[in-house]
Amino acid sequence: MSAAQATPAVSDEDRLRADLYNFLGLILSAPPDELLLAQTAGLSGDETAIGSAIGRLADCAKSTKPAQAEKEFNALFIGLGRGELLPYASFYLTGFLHEKPLAVLRNDLAARRIERAPNVYEPEDNIATLMEVMGGLIVGRFNAPATLDDQKLFFNRHIAPWAGHFFDDLENAKSAMLFSAVGSVGKAFMEIEREAFRLTSA
Repeated sequence: MSAAQATPAVSDEDRLRADLYNFLGLILSAPPDELLLAQTAGLSGDETAIGSAIGRLADCAKSTKPAQAEKEFNALFIGLGRGELLPYASFYLTGFLHEKPLAVLRNDLAARRIERAPNVYEPEDNIATLMEVMGGLIVGRFNAPATLDDQKLFFNRHIAPWAGHFFDDLENAKSAMLFSAVGSVGKAFMEIEREAFRLTSA
């Protein structure tokens, strides 16, 4: 069998999944600039739960200026000392930062030869990083595209136990307007992914 035959093909559906993971990773990593807001405003939804959430996000983006988005992002994730939310697996799972979930994640990333960029100082269990990694695994940004079983393993170990809770908190955060809609999209997407992986073979 050749290397090309051994490499899992990436379907259009999986590319769309990866695009949504990458979008969530991007918008949660830093305040969205004018270009990202314009791209977000151009999204279109449908009648489904996630489609409705995407439509709401697009509407919010249309009325949000970059300065407003930055103020909101800072209130949510930075703040004076800390923001309204702490978007880290360790915090959600243990109540503290830099705990076992981060160590387990670092081991799994090292096994996949995924390294933190030298200019990134956030712990790797940040929600934005996990979204980016998941998107990269799907399309093979780091190595060959991950098999569905490997995607399921990473998702169930590092994302499923807490990401839905985080996105629910984001959806209902006092400081959130644009990011409340981001929370709605993330929560709906995590539910879809959780159910899809549940239906795959063990």
